[in-house]
Amino acid sequence: MSQPASPTPRTLRKTEIGRVTSDKMSKTRRVEIERLVPHPKYGKYLKKRTVCYAHDADNSTHVGDLVEIMETRPLSKLKRWRILRVVRPGAQRALAGENMDPAQSTP
Repeated sequence: MSQPASPTPRTLRKTEIGRVTSDKMSKTRRVEIERLVPHPKYGKYLKKRTVCYAHDADNSTHVGDLVEIMETRPLSKLKRWRILRVVRPGAQRALAGENMDPAQSTP
């Protein structure tokens, strides 16, 4: 008697780090993953990007945040990723003062 196939552990799923470029949708973020690719003939490195739509259930990420995303089952027509964690908050929140201590702000 053979054993049933065990589900794929979540640790084996692809993970990427990218920057949030749009937070206009509810529970969905547009994340761009940049990579450097050498030109086939000249060897100069070119910036290429991949756009992924990631699920953010809490709407906790914003434009400019550096996030880690993980591959998941299809959640909608375009969403195939979900946000695991915020690696580094973006400049927008720092400028808005969201990360500052209220005692430090002056009236």
